[in-house]
Amino acid sequence: MDPLLALLCLLPLFPGLAAATRSCPQNVNISGGTFTLSHGWAPGSVLIYSCPVGRYPSPKSRLCKSNGRWQTPGTYWQTKASCKSVRCPGPVSFDNGVYSPRLASHPVGSNLSFECEDGFTLRGSPVRQCRPNGIWDGETAVCDNGGGHCPNPGTSVGAVRTGSRFGFGDKVSYRCSSNLVLTGSAERECLATGDWSGTEPICRQPYSYDFPEDVAPALGASLSHMLVATNPNQQKKGNVGRKIQIQRSGYLNLYLLLDASQSVAEKSFKDFKDSACSMVDRIFSFEINVSVAIITFASKPKVILSVLSDNSRDVSEVMSILENANYKDHENGTGTNIYEALNSVYFMMNNQMQRLGMNTMAWTEIRHAIILLTDGKSNMGGSPKRAVDDIKEILNINQKRNDYLDIYAIGVGKVDVDWKELNELGSKKDGERHAFILQDTEALLHVFEHMLDVSKLTDNICGVGNMSVNASDQERTPWHVTIKPKGQETCRGALISDQWVLTAAHCFRNVEDISLWRVIVGDPNSQWGKDFRIEEVVTSPGFDVFAKKKQGILEFYGDDIALLKLAQKVKMSTHARPICLPCTEGANLALRRPQGSTCRDHERKLLDTLSVPAHFVALNGSALNINLKLGSEREDCIKVVSQHKTMFPNLTSVGDVVTDQFLCSGMGKDDNPCRGESGGAVFLERKYRFFQVGLVSWGLYSPCVSADKNFRQRAPQGMVPPPRDFHINLFRLQPWLRQHLQDVLKFLPP
Repeated sequence: MDPLLALLCLLPLFPGLAAATRSCPQNVNISGGTFTLSHGWAPGSVLIYSCPVGRYPSPKSRLCKSNGRWQTPGTYWQTKASCKSVRCPGPVSFDNGVYSPRLASHPVGSNLSFECEDGFTLRGSPVRQCRPNGIWDGETAVCDNGGGHCPNPGTSVGAVRTGSRFGFGDKVSYRCSSNLVLTGSAERECLATGDWSGTEPICRQPYSYDFPEDVAPALGASLSHMLVATNPNQQKKGNVGRKIQIQRSGYLNLYLLLDASQSVAEKSFKDFKDSACSMVDRIFSFEINVSVAIITFASKPKVILSVLSDNSRDVSEVMSILENANYKDHENGTGTNIYEALNSVYFMMNNQMQRLGMNTMAWTEIRHAIILLTDGKSNMGGSPKRAVDDIKEILNINQKRNDYLDIYAIGVGKVDVDWKELNELGSKKDGERHAFILQDTEALLHVFEHMLDVSKLTDNICGVGNMSVNASDQERTPWHVTIKPKGQETCRGALISDQWVLTAAHCFRNVEDISLWRVIVGDPNSQWGKDFRIEEVVTSPGFDVFAKKKQGILEFYGDDIALLKLAQKVKMSTHARPICLPCTEGANLALRRPQGSTCRDHERKLLDTLSVPAHFVALNGSALNINLKLGSEREDCIKVVSQHKTMFPNLTSVGDVVTDQFLCSGMGKDDNPCRGESGGAVFLERKYRFFQVGLVSWGLYSPCVSADKNFRQRAPQGMVPPPRDFHINLFRLQPWLRQHLQDVLKFLPP
């Protein structure tokens, strides 16, 4: 009998024999860790190990082969998996100084100290700590005597430097010791500007990765320069260099390359798309000229959207196309071919150049940014560096045109992400990083949600808060101002242009000499704060706190609105910028509404539910949360006013006190404004821009019972009446705003 036929006959008697050809053994536990499977125990499934923070898996992964055996790169499947301790590399040398302790590698949590010899000054961090990702915190310590044309570039921990001359034109080169991987520039040159070319080289453990809180500011600072007009000749300050630049009259092409190969799980691919959507949404919120290309890839690339398409400039179309990108488009080609993905970008550029003309400004003034999101290294197609070289050639990238191309190579995952390849692909620009590795897609989402640094944005664009992780409270709400006489603070307000502040009328009820008052713009607790004199106060003529006293309403706050004209114009900065006022052209652009939109359209867009999440700024500068109640929920919110017998002893109708001019909050877990927070903006976030829909006017409870700005006391349970807060609804005061701001802001039709 044929041996194969005999084997087939035996299979029904020994079902385990058949199973062995279909699945891999399940004895794959890792000591001290866990694992996940991409496709169960079937052939083709990738097993990925995970360890607690501060430890790393060895091996990282295994592949279930068709013969029912696990394959680990370079080893047999029997290799026992374990979690090993993360360690940071030790210095190889430290010129002109000493360091301690002198170890080859250091455990997580240990410190490394540096001191300089006499005559040398320490730059960087004198003490650094080994973090759980295998990377030292702080900055490279350097002992410098200031004798060179360029500062001493130093030698990062674990690196070896060749070259000790720092004059114009001199070069230094770097390599890593033992099994460390170099990221950054292996060679740097001292430039005429006194700066070193390229990026500082860092030697990393192969298993190291970046924390989201480190990547977000580094990536965000670079990307922010696509959004602002910057001076190409501006001198760099500190280690924050020229990032991506784009003139506001210029153009940006943004190419998004999303890995959809077999090792990328479908959920991870969705996270790639969500992260890309977040980036696109933010970039379009800055009203710049941008075209977006979307390319998914595995063994072959698929161009889902080209920069040549009209849809590439329409944010809603781009977002829709991104959201509908299909993971299964690549199920028949499961490799990772980064070369072909980048090559499709090259062909797209070539087609655009042919269309616009090689030597036309329409082509040569376009800036290009490529974002590569991948979970591993190339395993087919050859080196992707060849495609990068072609891209640089077609864009004529040289020292003078270096700003016209930025490539960000972002590796995500725990399997086969390759530091060396990512570093080779990412751009090398002085003081910048363009290559990153994140441990998982959750970290990637965190980065893209917190990456926007708008510190260089100096024009009058409204409603921009700096939401990056390092931003201060004032940078997050740069429109927020403090209003006070020479003594105690009294009210808050909001910048609505470079010279006008919107606040509450009751703040100026008994003011006779306005010359004693000041408006603090920027951070009142730092050098960023500046006092402005008030040139003019405009209050609504309808405001009269005693207007309804005869009706048993001891205080009435209808028309509680005022405008302050500052004696000087405010210089825009990350700490001082106007908020968007609804029903204006600036707000219409920020909301991405079509031309011809009306004020009523804005109200429907911003106050679109019965309970609208909103914010106000507390005395200590932090943004607190409220919910604005509309429709039937507003009726429930305002009715408790009738229980306040002290302020309204003979009230017959709540509507006499809470007219349709007021928005209501304070129910549930809402924060309550304090007395000194009157006049401040009540604002919403839409599409990464901020819009003022109201201003804090009055309430039934003040949570600030001490001089400590950081202490707020919740209203006691069962308080009668329960806390409620009322805010002037700017949609109801539109005629008055238009009357006094018609020469300041451009208003939409009612």
